[in-house]
Amino acid sequence: MAERVKALKESLKNVESEAFLAALTGEIQRRMLCFLTGIQVYRQHSYHRELADPPVVWSEGSSRLLDYGATGGKGGGRPLLVVPSLINRAYILDLSEKCSLLRHFAAKGLRPLLLDWGRPGEVERKFTLNDYIAGRLSRALDAVLEATGDDSEGLPLLLGYCMGGLLALGLAVLRPSDLRGLVLMATPWDFHVENAVQARLTAAAMDSGPLGPIIDGFGELPVDIIQAMFAGFDPMGVARKFIAFNAMAAESEGGPGQDTKNSNSASTARVKVFVSLEDWLNDGIPLPGPVARECISGWYGRNEPAQGRWRVGGKTVLPEEVNLPALMVLPEHDRIVPPLSALSLADALPRAERLMPPLGHIGMVVSSRATQLAWQPLTKWLQTTP
Repeated sequence: MAERVKALKESLKNVESEAFLAALTGEIQRRMLCFLTGIQVYRQHSYHRELADPPVVWSEGSSRLLDYGATGGKGGGRPLLVVPSLINRAYILDLSEKCSLLRHFAAKGLRPLLLDWGRPGEVERKFTLNDYIAGRLSRALDAVLEATGDDSEGLPLLLGYCMGGLLALGLAVLRPSDLRGLVLMATPWDFHVENAVQARLTAAAMDSGPLGPIIDGFGELPVDIIQAMFAGFDPMGVARKFIAFNAMAAESEGGPGQDTKNSNSASTARVKVFVSLEDWLNDGIPLPGPVARECISGWYGRNEPAQGRWRVGGKTVLPEEVNLPALMVLPEHDRIVPPLSALSLADALPRAERLMPPLGHIGMVVSSRATQLAWQPLTKWLQTTP
């Protein structure tokens, strides 16, 4: 930042200090007011997600397998087992009737089956990654094979999103003969490639810091702690998004001083998307204690996946040995999973193709451009993979 500091000093040489302080203070107050107003408008908004879930074809503990093939009206079709993250609600992939990647798949003739992990119960709070992958996820695959065996187009495809991509990869290592192909969306692999210091600091908070005692006390990593950790990736992101939301809300119905008869329908739609997405972000799931320790100490601290030391079901997870057709979806503007982290996995998979939409981690599944830039090419790959 040295060059920027130098340029700033030069630009302020002839500026009167008291006038500058007054202008700076005024701008800080204006932005803070916009930020707080944006939060207030969000909290008072009337929109709530009321989309009904599709039929449940299998369940175990807190987890359910939802058959989105029933929403497409076509039946049959290539089965697709979809694996979301353990720390966010699965309905990010089915946010609303008009913003649903899973219903889009179904409308195009696929049969998506979503594994909704649910909130960990007493049993799941003791789970390790092995329990989730070699146990519950593997049994969910059995349920997919049973549910689709007679009327499908063959073996199921497997899709994992974010952390769910790592779980899906582990399953692909254990059961490659039961799968047609593999899609990994924004899936991390090398946790040290872009910021090893931050990754190790995160692990230190577990090994010798406050996270260990918190997990011991609760038996899980609470949602508030998880959200704070993600906020650390982009500390000013919350302020920026609510300032932008305040401006957006002012153009739509319900915005401060807005005439609802002349409201901007496009802005109103964007406001509802923002509210639904923010509701989802605030509807997180705690991470079972053993899994939290494995992920933070093993993945972030020791970088076990990229080091070839991550084991599941008695096998080392080596992507170079996964000989399935694969598609890596690598959003270029991902702030959650650094693109280089996911690219290292794409390089290691022997039959991987790449899709790199100019979108963000969440934007590739919910933004206004997602359909054209991510959904359509992804759907085509799923439809045409031999």
